[in-house]
Amino acid sequence: MTDRSLDVPAVPDAPAVPVLPAPAPSEPVAPASPEVQVLSAVQRGIARPRTVSVARGMSHFGEHAGGWLALGLVGAAVDRRRRAEWLWSAAAVAFAHGASVGVKRVVRRPRPEHPSVEVLVGTPSRLSFPSSHATSTTAAAVLYGRLLRSRAPLAVVPVMALSRLVLGVHYPTDVATGSALGAGVALAARRVIPRLIHRKKR
Repeated sequence: MTDRSLDVPAVPDAPAVPVLPAPAPSEPVAPASPEVQVLSAVQRGIARPRTVSVARGMSHFGEHAGGWLALGLVGAAVDRRRRAEWLWSAAAVAFAHGASVGVKRVVRRPRPEHPSVEVLVGTPSRLSFPSSHATSTTAAAVLYGRLLRSRAPLAVVPVMALSRLVLGVHYPTDVATGSALGAGVALAARRVIPRLIHRKKR
C-alpha cells in the first residue's frame, strides 16, 4: 500500500517580515529663556482674535514708519504756519527708523523662534533687535505730541510695544531698546530742528 502522505507538496515558507529601524529620538526642545517665557505668557493671556486683529493693523500702519510719515505730511498740510517743523519732525522719524534698521544689521539678532511662541504676522526681515516699530512710534509720539501740545500721543508707545509681543515677532528687550532709541532721536531732534528752521530763515 502506497503512503500518500509522501505525495503532498511542501508548503513554501512565509515571507520574512522586514524589521523596521526604531524611529530616531526627536531632538530635545531648548528650554525657554525668560524673554520667551514673557512672550508666551503675553500670547496666552491676551492674544485673542480681536486683539491680534488690532495688533496686525498697527503692524501694517507702522511698517517702514509709513503711517507715521504720512501723519507728518498731513500735519504739514494742515498746520501751514508750522509746516517746516512738521516736515523736519517727519524727517526725524524717518531717521529714527533708519537708525534702528542699521542697528539690526549690526547686531543680527534673529526673531523669536520657539514652539511656545506663535508668529502671527509677516515681517520684512528675520532680524529682531531693536524693534523698528517701537523706534519710529516713540519718535513720532514725542515729536508730533510736542507740535500738538499734547501728551496723548505718548499713550500709543506702550500699545505698539505690546502689539509686537502679541504677534510674537519681538522680544521684550527689542521693543524696550527700540523705544529708547526713538526717544533719544526725538529729543535730539527737538533741539536741532529750531536751529535748522532759524538758519533757513536767515
